[in-house]
Amino acid sequence: MTSVVLVGTLDTKGVEYGWLRERIARAGVEVVLVDTGIMGDPRVPADVPREAVARAAGTELTELRAAADRGAAVTTMARGAEATLVRLHAEGRLDGVLAIGGSGGTSIATRAMRALPLGVPKLMVSSMASGDVAPYVGSSDITMMYSVVDIAGINSVSAPVLANAAEAVAAMAKAYARTSHEARATRLGAGGRPLIAASMAGVTTPGVDAARERLTELGYEVLVFHTSGAGGRTLETLAGQGLFAGVLDLTLSELADDLCGGILTAGPDRLSAAGRAGVPQVVSLGALDMVKFGPLESLPEHARYRRVRVHNPSITVIRTTQAECTELGRRVAAKLRVATGPTAVCLPLRGLSTLGAPGGPYHDAVADRALFTALREGLRGSATRLYDYDTHINDPAFGRAAAERLHDMIAVREAAA
Repeated sequence: MTSVVLVGTLDTKGVEYGWLRERIARAGVEVVLVDTGIMGDPRVPADVPREAVARAAGTELTELRAAADRGAAVTTMARGAEATLVRLHAEGRLDGVLAIGGSGGTSIATRAMRALPLGVPKLMVSSMASGDVAPYVGSSDITMMYSVVDIAGINSVSAPVLANAAEAVAAMAKAYARTSHEARATRLGAGGRPLIAASMAGVTTPGVDAARERLTELGYEVLVFHTSGAGGRTLETLAGQGLFAGVLDLTLSELADDLCGGILTAGPDRLSAAGRAGVPQVVSLGALDMVKFGPLESLPEHARYRRVRVHNPSITVIRTTQAECTELGRRVAAKLRVATGPTAVCLPLRGLSTLGAPGGPYHDAVADRALFTALREGLRGSATRLYDYDTHINDPAFGRAAAERLHDMIAVREAAA
């Protein structure tokens, strides 16, 4: 039977969760109610009591109460809710999840939701949903619904909002449950084509497009992620979940932003998940010749005397220096050295972006050479293979060659399996 998990604080939102449980049950869906409350008594009985949630986080509820630290308690219960939802999904008792709450409840529930695989229906009704929801959604497929009024009882405004949420999660869960376990776990896309992740920015589009077209000819479905910070984080999350047969990571601009304080960083873990998961990956150094900032007037003082170019009204870029390129080469090598799966690096020796092409405003052979040298030194003695191409990154021949190299690595891996 289709199951929806409700996760929330039953001491403060018990009436509302009881109402939701009845509404979802009327839609013919089983409900599993998980209590993440801490202090007050639950207003309705839970299927997974708060004591069990606390133990899933490695502690006892009595200890959380005695400490009287709300922030620490919320963090702990969020960790316990995460472990609980992952377990319920693995047991086949979670086809969708719904939560309601303010800042605390939203923080707890969305952390748990983010741990679930792509495609599992995740709906958060929150009074925080009309603002910046990036900290709650992250790189997951959580759906945020604004509660309009604070969630404090069933009234003429909250009732239709919560009714819509209940009907929506019930319908989504039924659709999800109809798919087979194999279909959920597979790395196949539309038409049974293996999935490939590719990273791209505007300044590497021609090369990545050529690679994408070649991979499509070879029988893959290619998902392209814009290296906008969120794009890189999403690629990392999905690669870590084993969604992809391979990763074509030709654009690493988010690493330059992370090093130099740019606005489109994906964080320090970028370029890590595929390696940890053993996924075959072909990597290049696209757009490491620049760092992205906001509008020109927002450019930090230290960057104003660099090579500056207005990319568009919202983005200003500066050229990375020789020293920054050396450090970027070291960082890329350090990440690839520990990869557990087949890994190759394709080096386009004639430029890393449309701006860095010979004759372009960011062409700097000395800085690029520092990047290549640091990378080579950092990978010496590792299993990662390096391949030099006397081309620019946006040369279609480079994109096709990188695509074919990834295809060969996947084929060898599958033959050995």
